[in-house]
Amino acid sequence: MKKLSVLSLIALFSMLFWGGCKHEDEKFISEGRIEYAAALVDQTNSMANMAPSKMIIKFKKNKSCVEMSAGMGLFTTCFVSNPEDKSLTQMVKLLNKKFWLSENSSEIKKENDSYKFEIKPSSDTKLIAGYKCQKATVHVKGSDDPDFTIYYTKDLNIHNPNFFNPFSAIDGVLMEYQMKKFGLEMKFVANKVIKESVDDAIFEVPSDYKKISQKEMDELFQGLQ
Repeated sequence: MKKLSVLSLIALFSMLFWGGCKHEDEKFISEGRIEYAAALVDQTNSMANMAPSKMIIKFKKNKSCVEMSAGMGLFTTCFVSNPEDKSLTQMVKLLNKKFWLSENSSEIKKENDSYKFEIKPSSDTKLIAGYKCQKATVHVKGSDDPDFTIYYTKDLNIHNPNFFNPFSAIDGVLMEYQMKKFGLEMKFVANKVIKESVDDAIFEVPSDYKKISQKEMDELFQGLQ
């Protein structure tokens, strides 16, 4: 009887151990989507009515597609990052007009460097959308802008997820952060991570999109202000 009890105890611990590992593995996904709540940092901004209220990131094989829409869907934008060739493709749909452009690694680096972020890691953590996230503080060098906090996780199976954004020094998926562009400062907080199949087609530019330059894309966004 005593021997049976010991064997039963070993079996119980084995079940707990392997059960726990399976649970963690199920979260360490390489394909699916992350949903974020999006909000303007300054709600008095004149563009508040055009700001998106959510953002979705779809990812597969380390590629990602960041999707946002505003104005009741009249304006949508998508950023596709490809770590294999270090490229970033932006697609924009405004009413019935569709445009796209692509940036290479040197163009991405130049854009990222313009933010002049100084990132200070912390040992503090927070649970976001079921994932343990590390805290870091971001200081914008040479600016009067206040410091802000970001959180990121290493518990998603996405390699080099920030090569295309100003947080490239962060080795982890951003789960809470903020960005400023064209006078709009947005804050994003993940609220859901879903494991699902992602169609490869979302990483490709549809044939009915017209290629434009970075200058033309900037002018398009500035015209919305």
